[in-house]
Amino acid sequence: MIIRLKVNGFKNLVDVDVRFGPFTCIAGVNGVGKSNLFDAIRFLSALASQPLTKAASSIRAEGGSASDLRNLLHRIRGNYADRMSFEVEMIVPPEAVDDFGQTGQATNTMLRYSLELGYCGDRNNAISPGSLEILKEELSHIKKGEAAKHLLFKHSTKDWRATVVKAGRRAPFFISTEGQGDARIIKLHQDGGSSGRPLPRSASNLPRTVLSAANAAESPTVLCARREMESWRILQLEPSALRKPDEINAPSHLTQNGGHLPATLYRLAHAPIDDRKKGISNRDPEYIFTKVANRLSTLIGDVSRVWIDRDDRREILTLQVTGKDGTEHPARSLSDGTLRFLALSVLELDAITKGVLCLEEPENGIHPERIPAILQLLQDIGIDPDEPVDETNPLRQVIINTHSPAVVSEVPDDSLLVAETKEDIWDSRRFNKVSFSCLSDTWRAKAPEKTAIVSKGKLMAYLNPASPPSLKPTQRTKRVVDRNDLQMLLPFGRRIDG
Repeated sequence: MIIRLKVNGFKNLVDVDVRFGPFTCIAGVNGVGKSNLFDAIRFLSALASQPLTKAASSIRAEGGSASDLRNLLHRIRGNYADRMSFEVEMIVPPEAVDDFGQTGQATNTMLRYSLELGYCGDRNNAISPGSLEILKEELSHIKKGEAAKHLLFKHSTKDWRATVVKAGRRAPFFISTEGQGDARIIKLHQDGGSSGRPLPRSASNLPRTVLSAANAAESPTVLCARREMESWRILQLEPSALRKPDEINAPSHLTQNGGHLPATLYRLAHAPIDDRKKGISNRDPEYIFTKVANRLSTLIGDVSRVWIDRDDRREILTLQVTGKDGTEHPARSLSDGTLRFLALSVLELDAITKGVLCLEEPENGIHPERIPAILQLLQDIGIDPDEPVDETNPLRQVIINTHSPAVVSEVPDDSLLVAETKEDIWDSRRFNKVSFSCLSDTWRAKAPEKTAIVSKGKLMAYLNPASPPSLKPTQRTKRVVDRNDLQMLLPFGRRIDG
């Protein structure tokens, strides 16, 4: 779970400092840089498992070749920055399995990871994409007594924080950097069964991050950080992948593009129940099918049943939706929006899927009247910070971006960040960068770093037109459009007096 992310020198992210809660909505016009923040998260995730060059090449380029590594760096006209830096505060799982199948347990679960990369061009080869080198890499822990200063969003100290924040190590670093220039040394400090001497590595010729090579024996806490970062992904649910049936022996985990939806739902429906008192027993598949159908009915009313048709002769699993009139609809006949909603409904029930899930414009293909349904689903996918972390409340975080007024008006006001273009000066040259602002009187506004507050004029650009304020007296969270300080600014007929 990402608590806070600082980025400098990556695309148009300059001096960016963003705090995240269980659910975050980033709103902004097209081209402002919302997707660049997702790319920064995806880049860090790739660096946790891939060599530097391969990780960089996997990130989409802006106005240039993906193979030119300079396209990841901040640019002012034709001048590129020569380095980029990242700092992320995160909560990691208490244990993880390494590449050799060995399990390691973290001594601390609230960590800070810092990484600074420099660009090295080849002066003798004008067409060379260049390379990246590690200028600094550090992993340290955040003291348990300081957790409240970092976890600013509303949460239960007793029920939630106590189950996710673990502290045992006193030495500050798990990874540290010493020296300058070619003499830079990155040290891996062991925290496994034996407290051996730090393992030094020359930074100038490292092909990958030290974190990406962590194992359970030497550095279990670093391994847990690695697995956490690897679990950060961008969900790009493609209808073509969602419509495909699965072979019976297909992987049973939803891919980033939505592949293997039938196999995933089939696994969930037939997974055995492990009860501490009664032991392991078989689950009634209809229990899971009914939960998915009930969730889908909030999007489309004509749903009686969601199920998986298993064809043993053809060895194929097909997702089916049965309407209230008894008509069966295979996945290939469902609309794009329905399929995406179905995939997210299945994802909500899959406790194995953890980490950070980023979605771009999840409202696409959804009727405006049904946007509250998908926003509620996305919030339910994220962890509930008032309950302990367990199989029914996995450590999972959701970040979305949008430019839709309907989405902005419906999300909880403390979950909203507005991406704006701001002008700045670097080396006597003016340039545009993206800035992320929050609403007044929300938890981000109380942060010690003084997060920028979005102006009401800017916010009204998203709320005009907007859906009417909610009349439900039992509503748990206050939406953006429900704020009292905006009521007089809403168009006539959309506000509620009193």
